[in-house]
Amino acid sequence: MSVALPSEATSRDAADRTARLPSGAAQAYLFLAPWLIGFIGLTVGPTLISLYLSFTNFDLIQSPEWTGWANYVRILTNDSKFVASMQVTFFFVVFSVPLKLAFALAVALILNKGLRGLSIYRALFYLPSLLGASVAIAVLWRQLFAADGLVNQLLFSLFRIQGPSWISSPDYALWTLVVLSIWQFGSPMIIFLAGLRQIPQDLYEAASIDGASRRRQFWRITVPMLTPVIFFNAIVQTIDAFKAFTPAFIISDGIGGPVDATLFYTLYLYQEAFANFRMGYASALAWILVLIIAAFTAFSFLTARYWVHYDD
Repeated sequence: MSVALPSEATSRDAADRTARLPSGAAQAYLFLAPWLIGFIGLTVGPTLISLYLSFTNFDLIQSPEWTGWANYVRILTNDSKFVASMQVTFFFVVFSVPLKLAFALAVALILNKGLRGLSIYRALFYLPSLLGASVAIAVLWRQLFAADGLVNQLLFSLFRIQGPSWISSPDYALWTLVVLSIWQFGSPMIIFLAGLRQIPQDLYEAASIDGASRRRQFWRITVPMLTPVIFFNAIVQTIDAFKAFTPAFIISDGIGGPVDATLFYTLYLYQEAFANFRMGYASALAWILVLIIAAFTAFSFLTARYWVHYDD
């Protein structure tokens, strides 16, 4: 009769516990399970349901009624609000994105000069990006550009000019939102600043020896070396601009006024879904926006090979 030594018994127990554990792949899926559940339940599931509802007539009370392509046909052929919202949204994208990127690059170039207290300036400039899309900042913006707001008070006290009610005028309301978007330049500025730090300084030294001016160095060295960062910022900021909602909702009280001047596409989608309770129609609007953003992104990547320069 043999008796197991204590060390042999401990090794056998450890081997038994190891055998009871799931395999490597099972462990990976076990740890991924919370994310997979959330991804399927909160992203994939609602996306597929939205796609189905876009082909139905659904008012949240009665069961969805299948209508085929009727929502899409009506949107593209007989919806003046859709046309107005597209015009407002594209105007906002075309003007706000380039101006924001240009302003962000200009500030990044200044901060790249090696100023004292750079971390403080960087935090101060980044702060509007954290607060800019919030409801509180949108309310503040409405007070600043009101008829008796701070902007008009400054104009009258400095230049004796009586300014209009910026957010109540169809000519200026959308521009106030463009200015608000530019004010949120902190996020692209930080990325530009990181990109500027990666440009080899010996390129500037060689250019200076050859007599190149600072303007020529900017266009011949800085901009080409920064094109991957410009490309990334342009993609991210354009998608954000297409999705802009909160400022227009707060400043126009959710109606997109005056005279549909601030009727962003997302605001029109919200009105159809939660004011008119046409969930099927709103779902179709949402999928058209997805297709527009996807087409823009695909076009950007297809044309990037002609103007984006990578090291390799």
